[in-house]
Amino acid sequence: MRSMRTTTLRQHRARDRGQVTVEFLGMTPTILVTLVVLWQLVLVGYTFTLAGNAADEAVRAATAADPGARQGACRSAGLDKLSGAWAGGADVTCATGGGFVTADVKLAVPILFPGTVSFPFDVTGHAGAVEEEED
Repeated sequence: MRSMRTTTLRQHRARDRGQVTVEFLGMTPTILVTLVVLWQLVLVGYTFTLAGNAADEAVRAATAADPGARQGACRSAGLDKLSGAWAGGADVTCATGGGFVTADVKLAVPILFPGTVSFPFDVTGHAGAVEEEED
């Protein structure tokens, strides 16, 4: 009786051996698509972080610069810490009014790899600070 049960169990295992491979191959596209979507979400989040940090840096430099040199200081500080992939399409604008300096940084969100094709929408970082008075 025992040898018959062992033989039947071995036959079931032999038939199931190929089933695991088929199931894994069937799930592989789903796993890959999930990984690609997660990677893209990481890129979107990282772009938001870069835009916010670039705007902070830009407004900080603009408030410390002379009023005539604010635009140049703002733009160069906003682009300074961006890598080439994000700096290429970056748009840094600064405005002054009412004793307040603002900076906006627009960055393109890359699709899968930085420096390649971008989404048709941009991510914007905004920062503001009070103008420093000269002594």
